Amino acid sequence: MGKTIAEKIFSEKSGSDAYAGDIVVARIDQIALQDGTAPLAIRSIMEMGLEVRAADRTHFFVDHAAPSPRKELSNDQKFIREFAEKVGADFNPPGEGIIHQLMVERFIKPGDLAVGADSHTCTYGALGAFATGMGSTDIAVAVVLGKNWFRVPETFRIEINGRMPKGVYPKDLILTVIGKLGADGATYKALEFHGETIDGMYMDGRLTMANMAIECGAKAGLFKSDDITKAYLAEMGRENSFREIKPDEDAEYEKEIHMDADIEPVVAKPHNVDNIASISEVEGVNVDQVFVGTCTNGRLSDIEIVARMLKGRKVKKGLRLIVAPASRSIYLKALEKGYLKTIVEAGGLIAPPGCACCVGIHMGILADNEVCVSTQNRNFKGRMGNPNAEIYLASPATAAATAIKGEIADPREFL
Repeated sequence: MGKTIAEKIFSEKSGSDAYAGDIVVARIDQIALQDGTAPLAIRSIMEMGLEVRAADRTHFFVDHAAPSPRKELSNDQKFIREFAEKVGADFNPPGEGIIHQLMVERFIKPGDLAVGADSHTCTYGALGAFATGMGSTDIAVAVVLGKNWFRVPETFRIEINGRMPKGVYPKDLILTVIGKLGADGATYKALEFHGETIDGMYMDGRLTMANMAIECGAKAGLFKSDDITKAYLAEMGRENSFREIKPDEDAEYEKEIHMDADIEPVVAKPHNVDNIASISEVEGVNVDQVFVGTCTNGRLSDIEIVARMLKGRKVKKGLRLIVAPASRSIYLKALEKGYLKTIVEAGGLIAPPGCACCVGIHMGILADNEVCVSTQNRNFKGRMGNPNAEIYLASPATAAATAIKGEIADPREFL
């Protein structure tokens, strides 16, 4: 019987003939922790009193509060840095960028098994890796042993065909998939993305879709590795990291979902990611803030879309536009290409590389009754720091159109 991508990776990493439903102990290739979750993992390691054996593949990132707005967070960040230095693990200070963007830029390879103390670790599946988030104490075990136990997940095959029309982007596709499945419709499953739309999709788009797999409960979002993967790794200076990883022709799937890419732009309305509506249903909703960034849509192509739409235009008076590049390298490229200059000239604000407004720790916290259109991955009540505010999730193009009009707007009007 053939195997899915998940079954292939777990078979290789566990040294067993693994299929969906099997429990395996598997070697982990990469481990990632951020400033919000790392302190608990480190304290668990200290309490166990065990030697760290996987420091060579453990990476710490300061991105959720970068730079720190409070002494308590500053102390946590110091604590992380000192631990990383003590055990010989990789440490990335504020300003380097978001954990998930840096992991795909620098470390993740097709066929890897990666875990992270962050639910959006599934982003790395865009490169053909099985990557999943775990709790801080489970991650502590991974850091100590370099392995952990896993239940091999069943896989849903998501096939998307057709050409995305003007104004529709990968963010619209994955929001539509989540709307079809529901917030818990793929709990502990792996999503495998296929079809002609996926085959022709640029890496930034694949990263966006893999990033949001968790929003329908999935354990991972997976793409086969191909020429687009190879080109991305080459761009990152890691062309030797490429290998082919794909499912067998006779792989068995628990469910198959077929979708046409010919859709309207969509948004996720407050306060759930599966609360999907077409742009025509929500046009005209007054907006106070637009945020473009995060591990979902803070990449160069996302910033380029915003700059292109804002060229020669202004952000609506009374609206705040905040743009945060996902990494230092993206920030520098956006500077070099003039995207950030265009955004600032239009009235936007550029935040340093990091999570910025997304988690409501600092920068861009909403006032009572304010509405934000954001390119992030979650719109839960209180997500951006105020339970009395509302968040709509959208593509960078829809966000840019909204920034221009001061209300939720159809991007096709400005493209």
